[in-house]
Amino acid sequence: MLTLTPAQIKRALLLLVSFHILIICASNYLVQLPFQIFGFHTTWGAFSFPFVYLATDLTVRIFGQSAARRIIFRAMIPALVISYLMGVMFHQAAFQGVAALAEFNSFVFRIAFASFAAYLIGQLMDITVFSKLRNTQSWWVAPAASTVIGNLVDTLVFFSLAFYASTDSFMAQHWPEIASVDYGFKLIVSLCLFLPAYGVLLKILEQKIVNPAP
Repeated sequence: MLTLTPAQIKRALLLLVSFHILIICASNYLVQLPFQIFGFHTTWGAFSFPFVYLATDLTVRIFGQSAARRIIFRAMIPALVISYLMGVMFHQAAFQGVAALAEFNSFVFRIAFASFAAYLIGQLMDITVFSKLRNTQSWWVAPAASTVIGNLVDTLVFFSLAFYASTDSFMAQHWPEIASVDYGFKLIVSLCLFLPAYGVLLKILEQKIVNPAP
C-alpha cells in the first residue's frame, strides 16, 4: 500500500470514484443492447464492466481494504442516479430527449437498482477475496481470484434482479442464458486483459497521484 499525503489521497479518491462511476454508467447503458455471438445471446455490457474490477483492486492496492469500501460507498449513489438518467434519455440506444425524464421508467430504474445492488455486493466480495489473498507468493492469485468470484456474484445478482419476469419479453425469457454468456465473456475479458491492464493502470495512477504533472 502506497504512503500518500492528504492531497494525494484526495486526488486518488476523485480519480478512482470517477472511474467507478464511468464504468458502471457505461455498462448499464450497454447492457440494454443485446446481440448474438457464436449463436449465444449476450450484451455489450459484458465487455465494459470487467474494468470496474480493475478499479476495485487498484483501490485496495493503493488505499487498503477499509478505505476501498468507503470509495465504493461514495461511488454507488451517483452511479445509480446517473445510470437511471442516462437509461431513460437514451433508452435502447435511441435519444428520447429530456422530456422522457418527466415520466418514471420502471424498466430502466429496475436495471439501475439491480446494478446498484450487484455493484455493492460484488465489489465488497471482490475486496474481501483480494485482501485475503494479496500477500500470497504469486502476485496474480489475488486479482484473478477476486475477479472470478466477484464477477460471478455480480452477474447473478444483477441479471436476476433486473430481468426476472421483466416487462421486456426478450430479456425475461433469455436472461439466464445471457447471464451465463456474459459471465463467460467477462472472465475472458478480465483474465486476458487483467494482467497487462492492471500493471498499466497502476503505473498511471502512481504517476498521477504521487508525481502529478505541474
